[in-house]
Amino acid sequence: MTKSDHNSEKVHYICQTYVEHKPGRDGQTSLKIAKQFEYTSASEAQNRAEREAQSEDCVGADAYMVREDQNSGEVGMPSFLVRLGIVPEFDDF
Repeated sequence: MTKSDHNSEKVHYICQTYVEHKPGRDGQTSLKIAKQFEYTSASEAQNRAEREAQSEDCVGADAYMVREDQNSGEVGMPSFLVRLGIVPEFDDF
């Protein structure tokens, strides 16, 4: 990897929380993204997810990182740091 290739990649550290979405006509409860925060380090995202997961209205929280190619705008698959409570299946992410 050349220096210019390396500089084109940006890492995003995300904390994302979930709430339950009330059943619709089909009667099934689903998850809905409630909040999303971006941080400069993995530990900050993980700490926030741990705090958010303890709040009354939050049913689950993820902390993850994704790599973005700034030349193409392409974002890779998430790499989870922590998953707490009720969270979507990876395939749903």
